[in-house]
Amino acid sequence: MREADSVSVRERLIVALDVPGADEARRLVECVGPAAGMFKVGSQLFTAAGPSLVRELTRAGRRVFLDLKYHDIPNTVASAVRAAGDLGVTLIDVHALGGAAMIEAAATARPRDAHLLAITILTSHDQATLSGIGLSGSLADNVRRLALLAQAAGADGVVASPLEVALIREACGSGFLIVTPGIRPAGTQLHDQARAATPAAALAAGASYLVVGRPITGVEDPAAAAEAILREMGDAPSQRDGR
Repeated sequence: MREADSVSVRERLIVALDVPGADEARRLVECVGPAAGMFKVGSQLFTAAGPSLVRELTRAGRRVFLDLKYHDIPNTVASAVRAAGDLGVTLIDVHALGGAAMIEAAATARPRDAHLLAITILTSHDQATLSGIGLSGSLADNVRRLALLAQAAGADGVVASPLEVALIREACGSGFLIVTPGIRPAGTQLHDQARAATPAAALAAGASYLVVGRPITGVEDPAAAAEAILREMGDAPSQRDGR
C-alpha cells in the first residue's frame, strides 16, 4: 500500500460500514461507490456477517479496514492478525494498551501488503473517563506515549482522535500513519464522539486517513454526503501544500 502522502483525497476517505448486516453493507458500498477509498468493517458488522463479507468486498476490489481492535495475549493476537491478512484487508488494528510484546507479535504476523495500526485512546473518552479507568496523566500525554510505544514495537501507524494528530505527527514523524475517526463536517452532531474535528482540520493537522460513519451512512443520500466531505478534504491546507 502506498504511503498516505502519495494518495489522492478520495483514497484518504474511509467509510465506516457500521450497519446491522451484510445486505445493508452491500447497499451502502454500492451507493457510495468510488467516493470512498476504503470501507471499514467493525465489530457490529463482522459479528453479524462474518469473514465471508470481508472476503467478498476484497475480492470485488474494495479496500477494507478491519477494525476489530484486537487485545489479547501476543500469540492469540498474532493468529488473529494472520487470519485477517488471509482475508485480503488493507488495514488491521490492535489496542496499544495490549503492550509492546503484543504489538510486536501482531507486526510480525501481518501480511506484507497490509498495515498494522494501534488504537491509542478511543474517541469516546475524555479526561474524566480516562481517569475513571485508572490511567493517570493527561489524555494528550497518554496518546503520545501509546503512539511512541506502538511505533517502537513495529506498528505502521495509530488510530487516534483528530485532536491529537498534530502531537503524534510531531512525535512519530512524517512516515507514520495516523487514521482518525471522530470526523464531523461543520454543523453536524457529535453523537458519542467526545473528541472530534472537521475533515479539513484533521488533514491540516497531519492525518493520513479519515474514518467517517454517521455523517455519510446516516443520511438519505450517502453518495452526496461523501462527495461533500471530499470537497471539505480538498480544501485542507495539507492538500494544497502537498503534505
